Amino acid sequence: MYIPVVKEVLPFFFGSLVVFGLLGLIFRRFQWKRTALACFILGVIAACYMLYFFRDPQRISPSDPSVIVAGADGVVMSIKEIREDEYLKADAVRISIFLSLFDVHVNRAPIAGKIAFLGYFPGKRYFTFQEKSSEFNQHNSILIEGLPASGGAMGDQGPQTRCLVNQIVGPVARRVVYWLKLDQMVQKGDRIGMMKFGSRLDMVFPKADVEVVVKPGDRVQAGLTVVALRKLSD
Repeated sequence: MYIPVVKEVLPFFFGSLVVFGLLGLIFRRFQWKRTALACFILGVIAACYMLYFFRDPQRISPSDPSVIVAGADGVVMSIKEIREDEYLKADAVRISIFLSLFDVHVNRAPIAGKIAFLGYFPGKRYFTFQEKSSEFNQHNSILIEGLPASGGAMGDQGPQTRCLVNQIVGPVARRVVYWLKLDQMVQKGDRIGMMKFGSRLDMVFPKADVEVVVKPGDRVQAGLTVVALRKLSD
């Protein structure tokens, strides 16, 4: 079965082959044949792992406009009520997802809507299982102004919500990227970026707008797993 990969794999794929290949040639020149062979084998293994890590499987998100899906593959690390005064300006709930090196690292939009803010913020590199990494680590922020739960257009009457997505860098991560532009419209489940060896994604919603349906320890898949439901007005 063919599984596509993102184009960002190319420097990592060829870099693995080149680095280990050159090491193998150097060792072979000095007649260290076993070490050279090990380098060649490691180069192939590393290149194959890069193809695996940068895989991008096709997914179809739930069509129900009232459901909110996970923005990343991984395990729900924590669900915490916070006060978010920077973008949402409201009491909020934060769902944090931890990604292992074996998870798909392409991120997807939890809701449909318009990209209202994009930003990069330098910071520290705490381990992403630490609570303070959400606040202090280097990260990208993506604010999505949601469509009405009825699935209508922006400005239609009906309950709407917003979603702040933070792609958070860990201590050994290279970087995280988004593939978006300001005012761009996205559909739920659309690809929005990738964590290149990053390991934590936070989704923040106004507490009054959503009902969380996952719990810490649950395994989720980006664009597929329902993590919350929009609260409908009375």
